[in-house]
Amino acid sequence: MALEFRPLSEAIGTEAVGFDLSDDLTENQFSRIRQEWERHCVILFRGQKIDEDAQIRFAERFGPLAKTANAERAAKSNPAIMLISNIREDGKLIGSLPDGEMHFHSDQTYIEKPATGTMLYALEIPSKGGNTLFANALEAYDDLPTHLKAALSGKSAMHSYDTVSTLRPSSANLGPRSFIHPIFRTHPPTGRKALYVNRLLTQYIVGMPRDESDAILNELFAHQEQRSYVYEHVWTVGDLMFWDNRSCLHARTDFDASERRLLRRLTLLGEKPY
Repeated sequence: MALEFRPLSEAIGTEAVGFDLSDDLTENQFSRIRQEWERHCVILFRGQKIDEDAQIRFAERFGPLAKTANAERAAKSNPAIMLISNIREDGKLIGSLPDGEMHFHSDQTYIEKPATGTMLYALEIPSKGGNTLFANALEAYDDLPTHLKAALSGKSAMHSYDTVSTLRPSSANLGPRSFIHPIFRTHPPTGRKALYVNRLLTQYIVGMPRDESDAILNELFAHQEQRSYVYEHVWTVGDLMFWDNRSCLHARTDFDASERRLLRRLTLLGEKPY
């Protein structure tokens, strides 16, 4: 089969066609994949049949892997693997982030060096729901009104995470995992700016009265979540999605908690946003 790339949507994403990730990719093939990923924020490989070792080998070509933050939820075979699942064995969850809707976010913005990329491979998928939405943070920045770009230039926001909930907490209290990042961050591969706030984890704009901060953040959230920036992925078994947390956000739709869902996740070590 000829190797090619197809747009997933007008907004974001590309599909890599003709690649078998269970085989070793040539340097030229991998270079093309990396370029497409960096340019389009999200890359999809359908119909893959890969074990843990193959997924790890592929992910490591992009950079060092991070260990799963919650060691109890890491796969026993490798601390870099996190299972995203609602499946229970002996009454205990085998994975993390089991059920429900999840607001838009970029992974790990509550730490100093958030994950560069996240790779998710589908093993079991419910009959309906549990879709993943991806929003283009580069285009969202480009289209931001001039007055907001000027007002927020050089400003930062606090990000925090202290809950197992997949929705924005109602409390304004900061969790133990909190960090401040620029509202506009640079995407190193392209040099473009991204709108780097998100509804799930961004708490407030530093140095701004809380009511003013809340109003501006709500405006930014509504702007970046417009459907014109979004691709919604309906999973099938064998899909592998790899997204760039520096240039996009993602969210999850709800699904029937009585149906099994199992995906295998890897994340790349990141750099400090600037």
